[in-house]
Amino acid sequence: MGTALYWHDDCLGHVTPPGHPEQVARLEHVRAALAGMGGLDRREAPLAQDATILRGHPQSYLDKIVASEPAAGTVQLDDDTHMSPGSVAAARRALGGAVAAVDAVMAGEVTNAFVATRPPGHHAERETHMGFCLFGNVALAAKHAMEVHGLTRVAIVDFDVHHGNGTQDLLWDEGRALFFSSHQSPLWPGTGAPDEKGAHDQVVNLPLAPMTGGAEMRAVYEEQVFPRIDTYRPELLMISAGFDAHRADPLANLNWEVADYVWLTEKLCDLAAKHCGARVVSALEGGYDLEALAESAAAHVKVLKEKGA
Repeated sequence: MGTALYWHDDCLGHVTPPGHPEQVARLEHVRAALAGMGGLDRREAPLAQDATILRGHPQSYLDKIVASEPAAGTVQLDDDTHMSPGSVAAARRALGGAVAAVDAVMAGEVTNAFVATRPPGHHAERETHMGFCLFGNVALAAKHAMEVHGLTRVAIVDFDVHHGNGTQDLLWDEGRALFFSSHQSPLWPGTGAPDEKGAHDQVVNLPLAPMTGGAEMRAVYEEQVFPRIDTYRPELLMISAGFDAHRADPLANLNWEVADYVWLTEKLCDLAAKHCGARVVSALEGGYDLEALAESAAAHVKVLKEKGA
C-alpha cells in the first residue's frame, strides 16, 4: 500500500533566534533529502483541532501557548523553547500530521508513514513546554489511535538521544500504550531512569552511556526492546524518530551511524509486519547536525518505503 510522507510549509514559519539548534534549516534539509525519493504518497499535514490537543494537555495550557505567540519577532518561553508568528500553526500541523498518519494507516490507505514536521514534541509535558516542544505530538497521536480507532495496544519507540520525558508524562497512566525510550544518560533533561516505569509498568527507559556506539545500542534493543514488543503484540507501532544520537550531532555524545538507523528501522518494521499488518507511524523529533539529520532521515524513510511496498 505504500508510505505516506506528511509535511506542510507552515512548519517553516516557526522561527527561532539565530544560532538556535532547532531551526528552519532542519526541515529544509530533510525535505531536500526526500525531494528526489520516488514512491512516496506526499500529503499535507492538517491542523490539529483543540479536541486532539486536549486529550493530553489541559485547556489552560493550550490557552497559554496560543496567547504566547508574538505578533512579530520571537519570544522565549523557557531556556530552550521559543515562539514566533506562525509557531501555533506549525505546532498544530506537526500534531495534525501525526494524527492524520495514524488515520491513514488504520484505514489501510498506506502501510506506514513518516511525519516530517516541526516543532518536535516528545519533551512537551502535560502542562509544560520545554526542549523546543509545544505539544506532545506522538503521545497525542497515540491517544487518538486509542480513543478514535479503539486500539488497546500501541507501542511507541523513541530513539532520540534525549529522554522522551513529555511522552512519558502524557502516557504515564495510560495502560493501552507501551513506551520505550533509549537515550544518553547523563544528559538533559535528566529524566529517564530505569526505575521510571509508569503506572502500569508500561514505560521502559534505556539509558545509554556517553560514547555508546551502534553495536552496544543494537545489543540493548535485541535484549530489552524487541522481545517485549514481540510479547506485547502491538496493534500499531509508533516511532519518535530523533536523529541526534548520530556521532556528528553537536548536542550529545553518542556514536551512532546512519547504518544503525537503517538497522533499527528494519527491525521495528519487521516486528510491525509480524504483529499489526506492518502499520508504523514515525514522526520527526531531534537531530541538529544538518547533514547527518538529512542523511539519517532519508535512510529511515527509505526503509519505511521498502517495507511498506
